[in-house]
Amino acid sequence: MADKRTTLAEAVSRLESGMTIGIGGWGSRRKPMAIVRAILNSELTDLTIVSYGGPDVGLLANSGKVRKVIAGFVTLDSIALEPLWRQVRQRGAIELQEVDEGLFYLGLQAAAWRVPFLPARAGLGSDVLARYPEMKTVASPYVDGPFADPADAGATFLAMPALRLDAAIVHANAADTAGNATFTGPDPYFDELFLGAADLRIVTAERVVENGTLDTVGPLAKATIHRLLTDLVVETPNGAHFTSCAPDYDRDEAFQKAYVAAASDPEAWAAFAARYLAVDEATYQAAVLEDLENRA
Repeated sequence: MADKRTTLAEAVSRLESGMTIGIGGWGSRRKPMAIVRAILNSELTDLTIVSYGGPDVGLLANSGKVRKVIAGFVTLDSIALEPLWRQVRQRGAIELQEVDEGLFYLGLQAAAWRVPFLPARAGLGSDVLARYPEMKTVASPYVDGPFADPADAGATFLAMPALRLDAAIVHANAADTAGNATFTGPDPYFDELFLGAADLRIVTAERVVENGTLDTVGPLAKATIHRLLTDLVVETPNGAHFTSCAPDYDRDEAFQKAYVAAASDPEAWAAFAARYLAVDEATYQAAVLEDLENRA
């Protein structure tokens, strides 16, 4: 079985400017922040980011590396609106395609199934079609015959286009060297769909174990990422920080509050970025550990 382990630097080197990149997790929960930080320090630019957005979207959008965002929301969960994202949007600096959570899910599913769209009732009663006239509607082809439902006769559905990704990045509690991965927390979110929708599939994980030993980490029923959905595996302990990675650790609320406070003041943000962002991952984790010890 191929050993898919690699480094953060090598994983980022496989990404290219202009790519559409999907980022797993949800809001400020189990985001692959280690690789987000590595992208911030790369030369990548002109990216399209597809995400149930959190600080991944805020940081990347604020960095000037992003041209477009496709999202259902951008939030820090315990803090409703991601502050850097708000600033970017208020400046009108980035193109946004905003759809609700259900349409976003259908877009990923369509891409994973390799179909051009999936029909949905969601969105028909909203401003989606008015804001994005390039999105189309379709009528049910089953107007008669054994598959027809009289309730759907003449019904119109929004045709949610596939959200095809050049690359997808997700963070797992554990992975093995072959690329199987497990989520031992309560919710896998939609990470397997991000990987299924992408050409290049990157899994970062709190720990990487030998192939065939994921059952030593947690129940195999939660190993929902199959190795065929994975190209690269990167071990990144505490790699979702400052977002949560249940049950390994909760969101670092103190750090998140400091992040939000710094975002409101240019001088404070410059100091925050110098300490936590313009550094490699080892230096970042050392700074986080120092913060924790100072709080104790």
